[in-house]
Order: sequence, then C-alpha cells, then structure tokens
Amino acid sequence: MAEKIRPERRIFASRGELAKALADAVSKVLSGAIDARGAGFLAVSGGSTPGLFFAELSQMPIDWSRVTVTLIDERLVPASSPRSNAALAMEKLLQGPAAAAKFVGLYHEADSVEDAAEHANEALKALPWPLDVAILGMGSDGHTASFFPDADNLDTLLDPRQEQLVLPVHAKSAIEPRLTLTLATIVKARFLGLHIEGAEKRAVLDRACDGESLPIRAVIDQASRPVQIYWAE
Repeated sequence: MAEKIRPERRIFASRGELAKALADAVSKVLSGAIDARGAGFLAVSGGSTPGLFFAELSQMPIDWSRVTVTLIDERLVPASSPRSNAALAMEKLLQGPAAAAKFVGLYHEADSVEDAAEHANEALKALPWPLDVAILGMGSDGHTASFFPDADNLDTLLDPRQEQLVLPVHAKSAIEPRLTLTLATIVKARFLGLHIEGAEKRAVLDRACDGESLPIRAVIDQASRPVQIYWAE
C-alpha cells in the first residue's frame, strides 16, 4: 500500500484571506531571493482560481524591477485569446507595482506545438533558474500544470530526469495543444505552492495524498521541499 503523504496545509475561512496570505508568503520569498542573489523568479498558473491572489501580489512592496515572471503552462493560443494564461497574468498580476517585472511567456507562434516548445526552451534558458516560487493549480481530474491524465506523453512530462524546461502536450481533455514546464523543472522551486479552492478539489487532493496515482501526487512525491497547500472553501 502506498505511503500516505500529508504536505503542509494552510486552511482559510475565505478565498480573500487565502489570497492575502499566499501573496505575503510569495512576497517574502521573492524579496529574500533579491537580497540573496539580486533577482527573483516566479512561475504562476492560469485558470479561474488565482485572480484574487494576483491582485494581492501585484501590490506587494517587492523590487519588481528585479523579478522575472513566467508561466507554469500555456495553451497554444496568442495573448489576444481569452484562453491565454499570458493574458491573465498581464491583466491581473502585471499591474501597479508589479508592472515593473519582466514577463517571459511560453507561447511562440509556430507551425506546431512541438516547434513552439523548442522556441520556449530557447527563450527560457537564459532565465535565473531554479525558480524561487512556483504556484500550481489543480483540476478536478488531479492534473496540475498541463500534466493531464490522458496526455500522450505523461510519463515524459513527469520524468524527474527530464532535462527540457518546456515540453508540448497533446491531451483530449485539454482542448488545445499545450506547453508546460516539466515536473523536473517545477519541483526544484524553493517555494512550491498549490492553490486550490472548493470541497471537490480538496477531496481530489486527499485521494492523491492517500495513494491514488494522479499527476498532482507525482509533484508532491518529487518536490525538493514539502509542497505548501493553500485551500479555502
């Protein structure tokens, strides 16, 4: 029987309180990184969940001019698309003080998602790896990043020895082809947070922690530090 894993959980009475607490934690890590090495490096997720968190984080008193922001994953759509994670980050996070940050997205116009992934790898190589902060979301199917259970290359995406920063993803449940940071890239983050909301997602996380083989379980297993769970109803 698989060993039960219980990452550190922080439970909040409201989504607003969660957003403020997560923004404060991320701010401290980024400011510490700037003090230690002159730069902070953050990767964020898309979807409907992080809007409040982005709004709070954007106002934090960080030296944003020394912060680089990238994405955990992206659909193969330009920033003009309402389904673009880059568009969400630019609209909700890269505002106010945070507008001074450098943003490096994953999308590149290309003939295929495979070509786009190659372009993304080249663009990201020059960034200050490893990530200081990676903030993940999770779907009701247990996927995180673009590690969909039905992805045709899921084993490659989750390979802890994977050397590529970004890989392409084809999954029927994802609708569009996707680009994603690999598990090996994400789990090296100095602060790895999982931001989830609602009873359904909490139940999915519990199943993963109890041993069910879901993509989020692979991240929890391979993380270099305990994953920090932020949850509110």
